[in-house]
Amino acid sequence: MKNNFFNYPVANIYSKPSLNSGVTSQILYGEKFKILSKKKYWIKIKTSFDNYVGYIKKGKFDKTFKPTNKICKLKSRIFKRINNKFISTNNFLCFASGISIKNRNNNYVEFEKNKWVKANDIKKIDHYENNFSRILKLFLNTKYLWGGKTFKGIDCSALIQVYFYYNRVFFPRDSKDQVKFCKKKKNKELSKGDIIFWKGHVGVCLNQSKFIHAYGPKKKVLIMPTNYTIKVIHKTAKLIIKKVSNINNY
Repeated sequence: MKNNFFNYPVANIYSKPSLNSGVTSQILYGEKFKILSKKKYWIKIKTSFDNYVGYIKKGKFDKTFKPTNKICKLKSRIFKRINNKFISTNNFLCFASGISIKNRNNNYVEFEKNKWVKANDIKKIDHYENNFSRILKLFLNTKYLWGGKTFKGIDCSALIQVYFYYNRVFFPRDSKDQVKFCKKKKNKELSKGDIIFWKGHVGVCLNQSKFIHAYGPKKKVLIMPTNYTIKVIHKTAKLIIKKVSNINNY
């Protein structure tokens, strides 16, 4: 199985080779994967970052990609260069996407033939962001989308994983796997960076009193009082906390 690199802005990963099946996750530009099998217009893939398995539509993918940089903004508009002027398109690269710089011109960098993004929208591929809240807050008011992990929509577990993916540090995709992977915190007092898990839901404490999560009932990413969130989830979904860990342990 040879490595492939996804070279479209984003695509859905499906549970089965059908558009009618559930969307389980997404794959971003520059993400490495292996093809497990092929079926008509579909391929079954396994992503290299988190070993996620699912189906995407067939395409012509890059096999020699070496990322040098990554997108550090929530979204980065793609431009075309025409008569030495940079013209905006309606397409974007998503946060944490990996790119390889082919050329530079003033305040723009070229990552594919006549596809450019602003130089201020990128960081070196090995740039490490220690401030998790800076990344999570980028997604404030982004709509809740099951299986999503971009500015167009994101779910609760992807909001946590995107911090690790940006830093290229392994972390599982789904909350059911995240809760198994994470070590239980010994101190019961909630503090900055605590990851709180319920059955099927997860979020992070920005500090002792504020909690950020992609919350289905509110249909977006938002910050809520921590204790209020715990009470509301218990009252409306009849769920209690399964585990508390801390984002700085990984």
